[in-house]
Amino acid sequence: MKIKLLICMILVIFAIGITFSIIIINNKDISEVDLVAINDVVKTVEKNWGQVSEETFYNSDIKQPFSIIDHLGNVIYQTPGNHFKNIYDAIENRDTFIDLKQNNKIVGKIIIRNNEQELMDQMKRELVISVSFIFGLLAIFSMLYLYYINRTLLKPFQQLQYFAVNVARGNLEMPLKMDKNNYFGAFTESFDLLRDELDASRQREYESNRSKKELVATLSHDIKTPVASIKAVSELMLMQVKDDKAIKQVNTIYSKADQIDLLVTDMFHATLEELQQLKLTVSEESSEVLVDMFENVNYDHQIVYDSIPQCIILTDPLRMQQVLDNIISNSYKYAGTKVTIKSGIKQGYLELHIIDYGSGIEEEELPLLFNKYYRGKNVGGKNGSGLGLYISKYFMENMYGQISCYNREDGFTVVLKIMLA
Repeated sequence: MKIKLLICMILVIFAIGITFSIIIINNKDISEVDLVAINDVVKTVEKNWGQVSEETFYNSDIKQPFSIIDHLGNVIYQTPGNHFKNIYDAIENRDTFIDLKQNNKIVGKIIIRNNEQELMDQMKRELVISVSFIFGLLAIFSMLYLYYINRTLLKPFQQLQYFAVNVARGNLEMPLKMDKNNYFGAFTESFDLLRDELDASRQREYESNRSKKELVATLSHDIKTPVASIKAVSELMLMQVKDDKAIKQVNTIYSKADQIDLLVTDMFHATLEELQQLKLTVSEESSEVLVDMFENVNYDHQIVYDSIPQCIILTDPLRMQQVLDNIISNSYKYAGTKVTIKSGIKQGYLELHIIDYGSGIEEEELPLLFNKYYRGKNVGGKNGSGLGLYISKYFMENMYGQISCYNREDGFTVVLKIMLA
């Protein structure tokens, strides 16, 4: 609609320009020679020769400019605005010459100015001005039209192109904003709806994959705990049984449990990057739940613990069991001694000091123990992934607690700080 209006306006300008030019040409009609008026002027001049003045032609009807010269070419009189130069200039201008006589003797001439050239020059100037004005208007309208095209068509198209590049690159956060009155309005709105749907679909896919990986990570880690228990019990049985057949069967159980442990570890590594998405449900629990957790890993009565102070703690029982499993399993594996757990309330935390009596680790390794994949120099060829303490730290911090460790002269201690409710 706007383009049609612009085209109509341009046509109107053209029509006005053509009409104006025609009017200019029609208004520049060359005056016809009035022979009667010229004849009257001739008679008047001849009658009043020698006394010619402006009053002499006061009642004259002649409209054309003229000059009166004597026989020597001197100007006696000329109408206002008429500038006679000489006879040669008059001849070149195609002026009209009429002789003036006195007693049948030529005493001068009336030179009637031919103003055709002046009128033509004036008409050319006016036509040039009018044409320049028309083209100036057309140039202004053309620039406005180009600006309009750029703003309503080219710029939105470039914006749409930029939007398509972002979508192709996976950047679905940037909406496509355009004026509803734009020609691309409905088109761009459909593109933006497509972007929203792609973003929602990608988010659903991400949530689905995250849930799957979280489930795999949780199950794989939880499976390692009972597998470790099976291996520990198998080792204990190997020390107690004497029958060859029983020893062979227990060895089979141990080897299969070890195989399962390796497979679960590989599966756990595949989802390790999603560990930060593991959910915790922190709730208020009685400190008595810790007793059951201790007993769950007390395979051969290797754990000695004091009475735990009665209090309400903030914890996720499932994740806290995993933390205790990791720490105590490390003590079994690397220290090979009894484990003592001491507890007490201090500065808003229930502190658990998990103590073994092994050789500990080197002091420079203490800051590295909670790093992902780090294993101390004292591993002695024992299987492990270097993830137990890393995961334990993540769980403790997300349960508003803390975990730390230090060497003693007679062993190694891990400290768990569980926040009180």
